[in-house]
Order: sequence, then C-alpha cells, then structure tokens
Amino acid sequence: MRRRLVSAAVAAVALGALVQPGTAFASVDPHIGAAAVTAHGSSAGTAVISGHNQPGTRITVDAGSTATAHWLDVDYQVQETGYWCGPAATRIALSARIAPPSQSDLAWQLGTTVNGTDHISQVTGVLNANLGGGWYETKEMPNDPPTQAQRDLLWYDVVFDIDRNYPLVTNIVAPPGNQPPGYPSNQTIYHYFTVIGYDDADRTVLIADPASFGGNQIYWLSFDQLATLIPPKGYSA
Repeated sequence: MRRRLVSAAVAAVALGALVQPGTAFASVDPHIGAAAVTAHGSSAGTAVISGHNQPGTRITVDAGSTATAHWLDVDYQVQETGYWCGPAATRIALSARIAPPSQSDLAWQLGTTVNGTDHISQVTGVLNANLGGGWYETKEMPNDPPTQAQRDLLWYDVVFDIDRNYPLVTNIVAPPGNQPPGYPSNQTIYHYFTVIGYDDADRTVLIADPASFGGNQIYWLSFDQLATLIPPKGYSA
C-alpha cells in the first residue's frame, strides 16, 4: 500500500460520469521509435514527440531527471480506436513497471465500450490488478474550479508517484478555450491521458496523450492547466 496524504478538505465523491472520447481514426502503423526527453524546453506547450499519428504507433520514451525534473520510461502507443483512450492511457502507465497487456485486453478488463470508459475508478482497479498491489487510488476532483486543497494534493501526487516510478492516469474534460495542444477547438473533449513526468522549476507536467490530436503525443503542459482540466472527473495516483 502507498503512503497516503490525508487532507480533511479533500473528499472522495462518486460521480459515475460517462466518458465521450475524441476520435483519431486511421490505418494501423506498427512503427516503433525511441525518443529522449530533456528538461530544456519544458515550458507549457512544448511538444517533445509529435507527428506519428497512426493508431497503434509505438514510441519508447527514455527516463531521465535533473535537479528539478523527473520523467519516466514508458512504452507510448496511440489509441487504436476513437474510444480506447482509457485502455491506451492505462497501458502507458503500466508500461513504466511491466510489459503491459494490449489495448484490446485492457479494454476488456476496463469494461470499455463504444461509449468509452465510464469512470476513473475502473482504471484504478485495472492498474492495481495488473501490478498485483494496492498502490493506485482514485482521487476525485468534483469542484470546478478545484479547491486549493485539491490542487495541492494533485501536485503532491504527481511528484510522489513519479519519483516512485508510478505514472498517473487522468480523466479530463477539455472545452473550447481550455485545451491541450492540437485538440479540436470547436469541441469539448472527454478524454484520458497519462502524466509521466514533472518539472518543478517550470511547474509543468509531461503528458503522454494517446489521442495524438494534431500529432501531439508527448508534450509539456502547465500544472495549472492540468488542474483545471480534471474537474469534475478524477485521476488514478
């Protein structure tokens, strides 16, 4: 079991919201590449890996760290269907610790349908089942905007988990005007992606985004924006 940070101001609320993921359809490309991340250029909006947009594309991301930053080694893969962002994000997180199951296997484990993966708690359960432990917990962020206590807990979880080789899976809602790079600007996107690193100097987080909107796959995002994207959903950490 992981060490918990107890905050009386943070309550767990079961929302049970239905996820409606974005789309990214094309023919499958088995391309496998490798990429090294550097902390230089970790300002928000900086794409580290982009341009390989075919579903199923795999890229190995090398781990690294500096005095203020830390990111993990993962096997990134573009989601294979428009509604498998949950399985793909879960697979990326698992790949930091084990040889992960396929997206199709994880879709079955998660109970994912053409309507997506219903709730972040399903991701938490599948992460723990595959890793054989109880590290991951479901953290709800029902307040929009989030409270300061919820923001503090999120940053604590990012740093604590990444430093122990556990990526986070987040369930986000990205409306027009508040979206990561490349997202369809005229749509509200309900989505899952994986947090695989952070830079305390810039207060940014490194995102592995299985949707690859606009070819943006691995990119730095400000922590402030991440904190506004998660409500009213939650994350596994």
